[in-house]
Amino acid sequence: MLLELNQLVVKPGQQLLLKNISWQMYENILEELGEKRAARVNYSQGLLEIMTPLPEHEDDKEIIGDLLKALLEELNIEFRPLGSTTYKNKQMSVGVEADQCFYIQNEAAIRGKKRIDLAIDPPPDLALEIDITSRTRLNNYEALGVPELWRYDGESLEINVLESGKYVKSNISRNFPSLPLVDIIPHYVEQSKIKGRNATIKAFRSWVNSQAKN
Repeated sequence: MLLELNQLVVKPGQQLLLKNISWQMYENILEELGEKRAARVNYSQGLLEIMTPLPEHEDDKEIIGDLLKALLEELNIEFRPLGSTTYKNKQMSVGVEADQCFYIQNEAAIRGKKRIDLAIDPPPDLALEIDITSRTRLNNYEALGVPELWRYDGESLEINVLESGKYVKSNISRNFPSLPLVDIIPHYVEQSKIKGRNATIKAFRSWVNSQAKN
């Protein structure tokens, strides 16, 4: 007897791994789960991962995403945030759903598009993963050619930049090379838990402006 997908229960903070999943099965699972769901689905070479995030995971995702938006706004850089959009490449047999993703340099290339097709469109310029309960598989993002990947583990920020098809850890973001974000982002994430979201974003905007004047 075959199990139906809706019979599976993945508790917050846990992940379910399924092996020997074909590309068509992956596509069917995405369609059955729908777009309005809490679970994240990632796929690589026949291995399917379904993960349901914890509240603390979502909290960190939202505040770092808000900090990034404030940073881009204060620097007057056009951008397009696409949240947990599914990015997939059938030829490479890879599909990912980031916690947050941003088009920055390539914003104009996808402006106004309702669907992103990586066969013709560029991947996001920056992706964010919150690695509290599991560790992000870098090879998925490498295969899709995402230039910059941030990973936050609840305490520290790791920036990975793509060089010759492989990620290399860096203390500097290619999107914001003049700012010490590896240290500053975790600081403001912690501040948000003490002073609140609005006060933190306001303070961060002031910091960005002070850096721009230096």
